[in-house]
Amino acid sequence: MPNGFDLAAELARAVQGREHAWAFIRGFAAEWAGPLLPGDGHDAAELDAAEERLGLRLPAALREAYALVGLRDDLTGNQDHLLPPDSLYVDETGEVLVYRLENQHVVEWGIPLAELDRDDPPTVFRGDMLDKEAERWAPWIDRLSSAFVEIVMSESLFADEDLADNRELDPATVAALEARYTFAPFPGYPADEPAIRWFFGPDALLRDDGRSWLWVRTRTPEALDNVRHALPGMWYA
Repeated sequence: MPNGFDLAAELARAVQGREHAWAFIRGFAAEWAGPLLPGDGHDAAELDAAEERLGLRLPAALREAYALVGLRDDLTGNQDHLLPPDSLYVDETGEVLVYRLENQHVVEWGIPLAELDRDDPPTVFRGDMLDKEAERWAPWIDRLSSAFVEIVMSESLFADEDLADNRELDPATVAALEARYTFAPFPGYPADEPAIRWFFGPDALLRDDGRSWLWVRTRTPEALDNVRHALPGMWYA
């Protein structure tokens, strides 16, 4: 628990609403990346201009998140990309406001237009498919503020190659992961697929992608060595 930042306790609070989510992001950034500073977010004029261009009201949670962390690429853009306000767009169906893209543009994340009147609306995602008629928007995370918590944690996995690693999962390693590490109090997502789950240990954050792939980020090289020792196998870094 570095410098008093209790990851489990703060994450449990983070999913309860916007203010708790922003407090988590501030604390997490300070311990895992670098403290948030004035100027790390977009100003109100940029967000107002996005609303005028789109002809839409941006939810309070989206405006607050962009104002807090929107210019911190190390927290929002190491792998996938948070769109800047002037690049937000409505998808071709006219149903979803897209705010994030996967690094090869094979996944989009957005907010249903029908939910924009909510301060902290649910989020959806859509994968790129060969059969375009089969593409559908599906539920992602039920609060936008929680989705930003997920963004910051996920992007941290790709922030420093010397402190990160990944590997394929098998049933034995999943069992070892569940036995040796603490399950994080963050709801599994997405709802209609094998869930993404988070775990943590001493100076270590781990993401289990549907029991098929494991991503790890630590705060020290020693902590990363400890994870590799606890979960032996073919690591890729």
